[in-house]
Formats: sequence, C-alpha cells, structure tokens
Amino acid sequence: MSELGGAFAAAFQLIATADADLMEIVGLSLRVSLVALVLASALALPLGAWLGIARFRGRRAVVVLLNALMGLPPVVVGLVVYLVLSRSGPLGTLGLLFTPTAMIIAQTLLILPIVAALSRQVMEDLWSEYEDELRALGASRLRSVPTLLFEGRFSLATAILAGFGRAIAEVGAVLIVGGNIAHVTRVMTTAIALETSRGELHLALGLGILLVALAVAVNATAQLVQNAAERAGA
Repeated sequence: MSELGGAFAAAFQLIATADADLMEIVGLSLRVSLVALVLASALALPLGAWLGIARFRGRRAVVVLLNALMGLPPVVVGLVVYLVLSRSGPLGTLGLLFTPTAMIIAQTLLILPIVAALSRQVMEDLWSEYEDELRALGASRLRSVPTLLFEGRFSLATAILAGFGRAIAEVGAVLIVGGNIAHVTRVMTTAIALETSRGELHLALGLGILLVALAVAVNATAQLVQNAAERAGA
C-alpha cells in the first residue's frame, strides 16, 4: 500500500511541477487528436448533412454502414493504415509510417464515422422539423444546409466532442502506426501501457490522471453545450 501511495504522490508531483517528459507526451497527444478532429469534422459534417437531407436509392444501406463504422475496432484501422503506409504499400514512398502524421490519419479515420453518423441524425431530425417552412421560403435541400447547420450547432458540437473523446483515449491504432517512439510518437495512452509494463507507475498514473481529467472536461463541456441548447430552444 505504501508503494502505491508513493506512486500516487510521485504522479501528482510530476503534474504539479509540469515534468518535461509528461508535458511532451500530453502536448503530442493533444496535437494529434485535435488535428485529426479538425480533419475528420471537415469531412464528416458535410457528409452527415448530405445524408441527413438527401434521398437516393441505397441511402438506407449507406446509413447502416456508417453506423456500423462507429464501432470499427481501432486495431483494424491501425492495420489498414499500416499496410497503406508501409514500404510495400501504395503510399510507402512518403515515409509517413511511425510519424505523428500516420497517427493523425488513423485517428481521423476513427473519428470520421462517429461525427458523420451523429451529425446525420441531427440534420435528418432538423430537416423533418423545418422542411415545410424552408420549402415555403423557396429553399432547396442544398440551400437549406447552412440554416440547418446553424440550428443544430449545439448538437453538432456535442458530436464533435464525442469524436475528440474517442481520439484522445485511443491506443490500438496509434500504437500500430506510430510505434510508440520516445519523443516522436509516444502519446498518453501508449505511454501508459508502456510504463505500466515497465513498472514505472508514477508516470503511468500521472498520465492516467490527466487523461481522466481530459475525459471529464470533454463530458462536462458536452453537458454545458446540451444545457445551452435546451436554453436556446426554450
């Protein structure tokens, strides 16, 4: 018990003193996840909006596939990206494997279906609610998208936060394509796994505490956004 208490004390000491190694790992984690989130959202929001209001043959199958991809195993995504970026892969000449860029690609692929599926549901609900009014004003489906995006901004922000939560806690895909290289591709989740296997619990605990704090912050922000949406609709 004293050993565990000492590990917690050392972990809080690392956080309180902003240990250089700790901050480097946290900083890389945030950079990779935020860049992936921006890229995924830029692709997913238009896709979700289109699927939410468009009507075409095979749409239901596309929606089912998109929803299924929300539960895509991260290790599968990591494997696919690894094969594409490896030396024998189609993009092997770019030399992106075991770099932060490869990790961003993997996280983008993981986040995209989550944000797209959630935003699709938001847009579909809004289109059902406002379709008659928008058509009465002469707006086509395509011209209605900006209005619907604005009306659903709070729910869409929650979808984006859900994507960030998935990205920051991911370990399997980033471990495969990043390699967990010290000072290069070591992020919070992979560092926790490594340091725990080494028995270096103080760094693992310090990173774990910060990771939990980030998860709480994301969920609290999502709740605040939801409350703001309810007030705006009241």
